[in-house]
Amino acid sequence: MFKYALKRILTFIPMLIAISLLSFVISINAPGDPVERLSKAAGSEGSAEQQSGASKKIKQELRKKLGLDLPIFYLSVTDLAASDTLYKVQDKYHKANLEALTHQSGNWGAVSEYYSNLLALQKAHQIIDAKEIVSNDTSLSLNTVNEAANQFGFEIGSLLETSDKTLVPLKFEKMNGLLQNHVFLSNLKAPLFNVKQSREDLFTNSTRWKTYIPTISWYGGKNQYHLWLLGNGNERKGILRGDFGISYIDSQPIQSKIWQKVGISFSLSIISIFLAYLISIPIGIYSAYKKDSAADKGMSLVLFVLYSMPSFFVATLLLLQFANPDNLSWFPVSGIQDPTIFDPNWSLWMKLKHRMPFLILPIITYTYGSFAFLSRIMRVGMIDVVSQDYIRTARAKGLGEGKVILKHALRNSLLPVITVFAAIFPMAIGGSIIIEVIFSIPGMGVEVLNSILNYDYPMIITVFTLSGFLTMVGYLVADLLYAVVDPRISYK
Repeated sequence: MFKYALKRILTFIPMLIAISLLSFVISINAPGDPVERLSKAAGSEGSAEQQSGASKKIKQELRKKLGLDLPIFYLSVTDLAASDTLYKVQDKYHKANLEALTHQSGNWGAVSEYYSNLLALQKAHQIIDAKEIVSNDTSLSLNTVNEAANQFGFEIGSLLETSDKTLVPLKFEKMNGLLQNHVFLSNLKAPLFNVKQSREDLFTNSTRWKTYIPTISWYGGKNQYHLWLLGNGNERKGILRGDFGISYIDSQPIQSKIWQKVGISFSLSIISIFLAYLISIPIGIYSAYKKDSAADKGMSLVLFVLYSMPSFFVATLLLLQFANPDNLSWFPVSGIQDPTIFDPNWSLWMKLKHRMPFLILPIITYTYGSFAFLSRIMRVGMIDVVSQDYIRTARAKGLGEGKVILKHALRNSLLPVITVFAAIFPMAIGGSIIIEVIFSIPGMGVEVLNSILNYDYPMIITVFTLSGFLTMVGYLVADLLYAVVDPRISYK
């Protein structure tokens, strides 16, 4: 069995690599710009000019920290026209536009020149000072200058993000119209002319044939995936060493946010799973032993009713009945504390004593549906086993009914519920969003909900990755338990 477990653990390696690769692909293709999100979370103080400079510095630091200034993977399979340095472009929408233009023209050099001229035009536009223009020409209003400048800036932004051959000429036409109608924009004529000229060069000097010739670019270990998986040996450790990146909400490391919350959700789930199995197995055995009796039918009715009741309804009912001053105020309504604010001098018993009143109702809510479902599975498995020939042989030998059921039938009937465990176990990492929200439990369920609402993709992907890992662990444990409960199963 040890050799089998070792082999299975070794197979985890390619599976984990596959999970990590899938998670990485999802993360890099998630909507929005992570640098923009994180820079907003970081914020800055001071004047508008100071804020702009601080924002640019923050973005540069974040891009370097996230590895976005590196190529995506160890290698890339592209065409001869494509650039092997396109990954250095910061804005993902600019990058997509440049890729499309390169595909249209097949001339990366001309595309790069066009992009440089666009950035120069944007820079010239950004230094326009509306207040200074109005002070030099009193016939102009501040609103007029700002409106014209904003319109021109909008068109520049559109050019940076679009490669549509029908749309681009319209953009140039609008900008020419603004230059003709507003003399104060005259300093933009020369850079706009350069942009238009470089745009024409894209297609007059086209080398489209290069787009049909494939090529491979090798980047080595300095790439985003390698950094994400293994880290760089400095501030980044990689997911294999528990570094899951930075939260988009508050710029805090994911690992520092997740472990305490995972502990709460995981503890609740494990306790509820243990109680569910502890209750369901005897009930399933008894129902199978008393098959079609009044007790079996009554128990089946109760279990079906329990299983059909939604968890949010049961949770609300428990709160109204047992945490309500108008009824039975036995338990607190909410207020479970994050473990990080516990008194560091408290013993484990003090922590449990403080936490337990808050957990009883959530554990009941977690457990009732599981044990109802598992009881039905246990009953069906036991009924199938007791009809086997070896059970009839055991009875024919004169063995007592209790010994036949508990010693000969039980172990083989456990196989279905062990299989269910393999599917239940991975769900423990994510917690229950509904239950944790209702009972105000600061666990992973609430954290996942907040992550979804705030587009915190690193947290979502972390939960996805950990769930994949726990799925493999769950099936390994199930396989080993098969051999423990059924002597017919052996692993070599």
